[in-house]
Amino acid sequence: MTLNPNMPSDEELTAFIDGELPAADAARLAKLIEDDAMVAERVTFLASASLSLSEAYAPLLEAAPSNRLQAGLDALPYSTSRGKNGVKTPLLTRRVLAAMAASILAGVLIDRALLTFDQSESHESADWRSAVADYMALYTAQTLAGPAPDVDAQTAQLAHFRGDIGLSLSPRTIALPGAEFRQAQLLRYNDHPLAQLLYLDPQTGPVALCIVASKSGASAPEAESRKGMNVVYWSDGAHAYMLIGHNSADRMTEMAEAVRSRMTS
Repeated sequence: MTLNPNMPSDEELTAFIDGELPAADAARLAKLIEDDAMVAERVTFLASASLSLSEAYAPLLEAAPSNRLQAGLDALPYSTSRGKNGVKTPLLTRRVLAAMAASILAGVLIDRALLTFDQSESHESADWRSAVADYMALYTAQTLAGPAPDVDAQTAQLAHFRGDIGLSLSPRTIALPGAEFRQAQLLRYNDHPLAQLLYLDPQTGPVALCIVASKSGASAPEAESRKGMNVVYWSDGAHAYMLIGHNSADRMTEMAEAVRSRMTS
């Protein structure tokens, strides 16, 4: 996949969203957002970073027809607001607001999102795999667009999982053949930590490796299909694993075996 050479850093985009850029830089980014759909989508993703999964799913579950959504967006004026540094910064345009609304309706998921499902369901069962498949079906390649983190950044992200799920991971351990690591984040399912590792396959799109603590005992890899995606899942007695993506069943099995062998070595 070709990276967008015009993509600003997340730090700069976040400063734009927060109204903390000088006027000239803010105007430059506003023009770039207008002209470049990938930049607009990245701004959408970063701007929604305060949403919990329950908030992100609510519009999806209550989604109005697109013509009603568009009518509401068309009524929004373009205006400016004064940022924290006192500099006037353009508010996001209707085009970007539309992208935000579409992304929220698509269930954009972010770090430490809260999975809000029936608390009576056990995280040991297949229900957690069903929940993962539900939101993975909403991911696209554009969701994970942007530069991949370097080894140091990966290591820092993975370090959080040691305390959260009791598992020590490294960039080498979690590497998937043919897919580029993009992000590690901690979700929760029924009050239990769920580690999600996101990858981007240039041919098929998003791939995720999800891990939860489990006391169900060790089990060999098994394959299934959920939401049009192929899944391979297994357990080592202390943790349950799930690899999900749009790759072929054989390819998913190969990828799962590669990461599984390193997890147990």
